[in-house]
Amino acid sequence: MESYGAILKQTREAKGLIYDTISRDTSIAKFYLEALEKEDTAAFPGEPYLVGFLRNYALYLELDANRLVTLYKAKTLQEAPVPEGLIVHESPKYKTPKFIIAAAVLILAAAGILVYVFTSKESAEDPALADKNTNRTYELSEKPLQTRLYKGDQLVMSSNGSNVIITVAETRGSLVLETPVGKQSIDLSEELELNIDDDAEPDMIAYLSDIAPAEGDERRGAEVRIMLKDASYAAIEQTVESEILALDANAGIQNKTVIFEDTRAYPFTIVATLRGGTAFRYKTDNKEPVEDFLSSGEEVRITASNAVRLWIANGNAVKLQVVAGARSYDLGVSKAGAVVVEDIRWIKDVDGRYKVVIVDVD
Repeated sequence: MESYGAILKQTREAKGLIYDTISRDTSIAKFYLEALEKEDTAAFPGEPYLVGFLRNYALYLELDANRLVTLYKAKTLQEAPVPEGLIVHESPKYKTPKFIIAAAVLILAAAGILVYVFTSKESAEDPALADKNTNRTYELSEKPLQTRLYKGDQLVMSSNGSNVIITVAETRGSLVLETPVGKQSIDLSEELELNIDDDAEPDMIAYLSDIAPAEGDERRGAEVRIMLKDASYAAIEQTVESEILALDANAGIQNKTVIFEDTRAYPFTIVATLRGGTAFRYKTDNKEPVEDFLSSGEEVRITASNAVRLWIANGNAVKLQVVAGARSYDLGVSKAGAVVVEDIRWIKDVDGRYKVVIVDVD
């Protein structure tokens, strides 16, 4: 069987890379890089750390990360002891030939590998697919609820001393909620005030930031932010078109990349998926900037009315996606070690149309 450690080492040496360079670019300690190549699993504090570092190291070397993780899982499975339940302690009347026992172990190992490969392939096609067998119930309170809902999940809202049940009826194309007053639909990047108990007053505000296409897999679910209407916190602001930068023929933004355009402007969402550790800072509209150090596997969702400024210490560590209306745009990743500073914002161009543009900032 192929060795994931040998593949890492051979590829690194073929590229002429040294551990110090890789450690600096990926934020993975040299000690762990060497342990991966030696397949020294005991060097890691737990399997999640090993798998995470293995994925990041493979991606850095431009290898198939899923394949290397599969090789690691297969090796682990082969080295695992036979489950206690399969061992017969009673003295048999006759001895089972050793080749039959060996064949049984190999069959179990092969079955485990096949299960892992198919599940890994499915999750690789869409990392948002849920492995969820039971529906969940969420109780709405003054604290905003931000979560991924799936078909069959329920929301419970207190109204006039009794509980009102809201059921998720659809998570493809649009989020459809079954309420006591009928079905209500929310489109991607739409913020909607919902009247649940038919008293002519909106009861809650829902914002939909991610959902599967109409013909997509409902297991992806729908990422939402829900708040009660009478809560003390502020709803997501609407885009104010009068505040959008209007360009004219003589004064424009240089080196801009247009990713969306429309006859109107509306809130958009930036999804940042971390491939490695990096300092990450952003400023949304006129709000205070947010800064943090993020690790591999984390995800940040930023919703803006007009504009976002991003500052990323290592552009290779972050994959960015912009979602506006029913469309999405992948920004991909930058070179390892590159500092990324850019604005993503609405403008009103000289042709009168509203456009979401990316502008590199010096």
